This record gives sequence, C-alpha cells and structure tokens, in this order.
Amino acid sequence: MLDLVQLRSFLAIQQTGSFTRAAENLGLGQSTVSQHIQKLEATLDRRLIFRDTHRLGLTPDGEVLAGHARAMLAIDAQVFDLFAANKLRGQLRLGVSEDFATSRLTAVLEDFTRAYPSVDLQLTVALSGALYEMQDLGEIDLVFAKRRLGDQRGRLVYREPLIWLARDPLQLTAQSAPLPLIAFPPPSITRKLALEALDASRIPWRIVCTCGSLSGLTAAARAGMGVLVQPRSMAPAGLKEIPQDILPPLEDVEFVLVPRNGADQALITALSDEILSKVGSSSETT
Repeated sequence: MLDLVQLRSFLAIQQTGSFTRAAENLGLGQSTVSQHIQKLEATLDRRLIFRDTHRLGLTPDGEVLAGHARAMLAIDAQVFDLFAANKLRGQLRLGVSEDFATSRLTAVLEDFTRAYPSVDLQLTVALSGALYEMQDLGEIDLVFAKRRLGDQRGRLVYREPLIWLARDPLQLTAQSAPLPLIAFPPPSITRKLALEALDASRIPWRIVCTCGSLSGLTAAARAGMGVLVQPRSMAPAGLKEIPQDILPPLEDVEFVLVPRNGADQALITALSDEILSKVGSSSETT
C-alpha cells in the first residue's frame, strides 16, 4: 500500500524543485524527506526523481504518479473534513415560517442532514409571530422567519417586497363589494400589513378564507375566492400580481435568523450558515 506521508513529501519536492525547500515546507528534516522518497521508489520499484548537477525533476514514472498522488491526498483531506464536521451532535429545534417552508426549506434540510447526520433536527413550521412566541418560551432554538421593518429582533438575512396576488386580478378588483381577502390567522405579519394598507386607503375588505397552511390559502386563491398577500419571490404558481395602481402598496418584510440565548452555539452556527448559503446573506442587526 502507498504511504500518504511519503506521497506528500513526493509532491512537495515536485512543487518546490528542492529536497531542502520541501523539507522546510513540511516541517521535516531533509534526511526524512529523502527516506520517504527512497521508500516510495522501493515500493513501486520505479525511479521517480532524477537529479544532476543542474536540476531536479520527475522521471516519466514520477509524472504519472504525481496526478494520482494529488487525487489520493485530496480524497484523504475530504474524508478528514467530513468526519471533523460530523463531530457535531446533539439536538437542534428549528422553527421556520410557513412561506419559507414551501419554497426553499427542502434544500436546506437535505444538505444539513447530509453534512451533520449526528444532529437530531426537530422542525416546527408556523406563522412568524407564533414562532417568536414559542422561542420566548424556550421551545425553539433557531427561528428563520419574517419581521416588520423597524423590528430589531434577530440577524437580517434579506428584505422582500410583499405583493397582492389573485387568479384573475382585474375581474376580482372590479367588483363593487368589499375586497375578498385570503389570509393566515393572527398573529400573521402579512395579514396585519395587508389590513393596515387597506384601512389606510379606506378600501373596504372582508376575510373570505382563513387557513394556517399556505397550501390551503393557495388553493383558495387559485379557485378565485379572493386576494392573497405573499413575498414576491414566494408567489405561488397560477396567481398573478395585482398592480399597485389598483391596490395600495404594501410594506416590505425582512427575513431574519433569531437564535435562542443559551442554545448550542456550534449547532446554531452550522445551521445558520446552511440557510445563508441557500438564500444569501445581508447586513446584520442586533
């Protein structure tokens, strides 16, 4: 079997063109590096390095070995990185808002559980306001959810515009009756912002469908029952955005990461990094 330590010395010589510099880079004595090469050549029964009074280089057999040696050392490093990452273990309770759960959560969970198989991840999907209440009671370790502009809770990940959506926007908004709304129940942030915008513009409204599940709200909107409010990037297929000249503009929302004080910091950091890698990071607030 080939010795990875000997292969590392072999590649260091190739890269530096010198036994002396290779030994310095590896933190070894020159005699030790020479022994590594002698043993490697003996194992393969091939001359790998030639030297004369002017230069040092690889023989044709050495050139062939170099590519394989780099691949073997790369695999070795990957294995060590994998098991170093997998030293993380324990339980982490994650809470995510309903709209994020139906859009990007799958990719986060898939990559996190693959990287940290020893972590017991418990997932709660609920409205943002409900998640914050649960975290205040110590029931959730990390929340990824929405907050209103001006709220200082958590670490800002990104800001998102809210939009009005409907199956047939012009037909629906042309009705003289109060605007039919499809909404999450309280304490939904999107519901509250929608009602504030309509009240400020003196537009009459009525709630025609309330559901804690985005899939349920989406089904109602696709059936033409009323208007739904969602972040633009999470707008369900089959619905169209209602222009702002028909309904009033909505306040943006911010998606944030909120760790619980006292939670395992290593687990919080690992999962936060995974979420940030999927949705992109922004500025940080405290």
